[in-house]
Amino acid sequence: MSVGLKKNGNGNGNGKCPVMHGGVTKSGESNTSRQWPNSINLDILHQHDTKTNPLPKFNYKKEVKKLNFKALKKDLLKLMTESQEWWPADLGTYSGLMVRLTWHQVGTYREFDGRPNVGSHRFSPQDSWPDNTNLDKARRLLWPIKKKYGNRLSWSDLMVLAGTMAYEHAGFKTFGFSFGREDIWEPEKDVYWGKETEPLAVNRYGDPKDRSSLEAPLAASHFQLVYVNPQGVEGKPDPVRTAMDVRETFGRMGMNDVETAALTVGGHSIGRAHGNGNPDNLGPEPAGADIHEQGFGWNQENGTGANQITSGLEGAWTTNPDKWDHQYLDLLLNYEWESKKSPAGAWQWEPINLEEDKKPKDLADPNKKARLMFTDADMAMAMDPEYRKISERFYKEPKFFEDSFARAWFKLTHRTMGNKGNYIGPWAPKEDLLWQGNVPSPKKKYNVNKVKKMISATSLSTSDLITIAWDSARTYRRTDKRGGANGARIRLAPMKDWEANEPKKLSKVLKVLENIANKSGATVADTIILAGNVGLEKAIKKAGSKVKVPFSSGRGDSSQEQTELKSFKWLEPLHDGFRNYVKADYSVMPEELLLERASLMGLTAQEMTCLVGGMRVLGTNHESAKEKGVFTSKVGTLTNDFFINLLDMKYTWKPTGKNSYDLVDRKTNKVKYTASRADLVLGSNSILRSYAEVYAQDDNKEKFIKDFVKIWTKIMNADRQSYGKLN
Repeated sequence: MSVGLKKNGNGNGNGKCPVMHGGVTKSGESNTSRQWPNSINLDILHQHDTKTNPLPKFNYKKEVKKLNFKALKKDLLKLMTESQEWWPADLGTYSGLMVRLTWHQVGTYREFDGRPNVGSHRFSPQDSWPDNTNLDKARRLLWPIKKKYGNRLSWSDLMVLAGTMAYEHAGFKTFGFSFGREDIWEPEKDVYWGKETEPLAVNRYGDPKDRSSLEAPLAASHFQLVYVNPQGVEGKPDPVRTAMDVRETFGRMGMNDVETAALTVGGHSIGRAHGNGNPDNLGPEPAGADIHEQGFGWNQENGTGANQITSGLEGAWTTNPDKWDHQYLDLLLNYEWESKKSPAGAWQWEPINLEEDKKPKDLADPNKKARLMFTDADMAMAMDPEYRKISERFYKEPKFFEDSFARAWFKLTHRTMGNKGNYIGPWAPKEDLLWQGNVPSPKKKYNVNKVKKMISATSLSTSDLITIAWDSARTYRRTDKRGGANGARIRLAPMKDWEANEPKKLSKVLKVLENIANKSGATVADTIILAGNVGLEKAIKKAGSKVKVPFSSGRGDSSQEQTELKSFKWLEPLHDGFRNYVKADYSVMPEELLLERASLMGLTAQEMTCLVGGMRVLGTNHESAKEKGVFTSKVGTLTNDFFINLLDMKYTWKPTGKNSYDLVDRKTNKVKYTASRADLVLGSNSILRSYAEVYAQDDNKEKFIKDFVKIWTKIMNADRQSYGKLN
């Protein structure tokens, strides 16, 4: 589950717990939570364990480059018209079905936290959402291709490529495609889908009149929907109100009005909806089906071909749903529409006095004509004033529309891949796109040791050096590969003004490091990371150790023009337990926020424990919590004092506020240290305490230093996956 970062009482909904409490039974009920409701379940971090991966040493990014790309494309295009008896293609083509598969796996992305992974569409709960009805059939149709190309083609890449090739098959020229999406092997446990328990539950908005009141990080208008209700707000036709939901949902996916309109128009320019029957006849979803169904769901007698039921709406969007054309816009803008019920009882819109020759063919009998329909979201493109302006321009300027849709589709399908350096394959576009967050390569060479000496000679403290490197790197999210130290965007808006980065202190430190970068020829990005390493090596030396901190050069510096403000604002750390920082009073506890940040950074529970202990003794706390958790008299020295004092029974802990505690000497009754909940959770949780005990042992002082350096290096280089091995 992912946390909703909203302040208490701000009218935008309270933050929700980013982690599950207790162990979950097969029925979904937590035994542990019933007995110990405040117990934290660390699955949000344990999911990074490789034990579930059947290919632990397989390098997908290397092996996918060996694919026979031409043969794969040929096979996918051929698949579109190879109708299977067990699931017949609509009038001989699977193009619409494959587009829907791709749409529904990439469409759950939200900018708040970069979740979820596209590969999670193979697992519950997503594989069994009512909005994904019969997409299990699309994956089975793709199985022969996955089987043929094996490990060199991930399911994640294949499921995105299928929709792109479907558009190519229908006659549309796409913007390109990149390989490189690695598969996951179990459901993502850290995606928060909402507090509801019933699909399509209503009243998801804090204020029904204000659609921006939708609880963060959610984007879909209803529980277990990918986008918005196709029948209208709360199932009632009202395109103007639906337009508000569409704008909010797609906006939370990083799309502006032009991109949103292009995706709606282009997304429905091919394919059709299915609702020709009684939805009560559908069998259980894949997760609820009997064992003999073998993962198939929603089965019904005579439920293939013309009698399919998916959304419940029935009909095609255009006359020829297997071919790319611009008829959608003609229908949208030049016809009157009326609201009607489909055979399945769903609300849809149908054109009034539509010419017979413009009606699509009937699925059961191609010699007959069938319905042509639009969803409430389709009608919103004509009835919302701003969307109508865009739709009219698309109609008048077909080339502008096709370019807008090609780019929007590429953005939709590549949002989780990060910058262009992560792209693989012959179809990846060369053009730089602002939303990618690309970083220019450095042009100069420099002497690393010389830069380190220049940094050491400054008056900057160990804390100053370590903090700026941490703040620069911590924004990286494994979920969508955004943020990180590469680009040195910490010196640009909006990062330089974030409260979490202590702007006044940051400005002072940056001035010194930028001067060193200019004199040495190093990039500011590399200089910042080197500064952190210099500070850390000083702290290690003070501890009596000779451990060195590895460094890999090659980071570039981004400009303000290369930094999309709207996109990068979502990376702001509103909490950082590693610096004992929480921006405001949230309903979510600080220890839960700590787990959320650790998860986004790709850390295990052990790595999180080690980092917290090290960051505290290094004196890197945020100015708002300067003394909390600093359990040492040797601040700036990388010792294991934090763990020693946390676990020492000569002290007792006493609460002094909601997130404040005093460590009191049992004999003298004097306060020795102060702490936050993010500190104390390492002693209260049994699993985290077991890690803390390891680092508190007398024989593990050196292990603690080595582990901290290893984890530090991992974070400093997390955003540089496409740059090869570290030096």
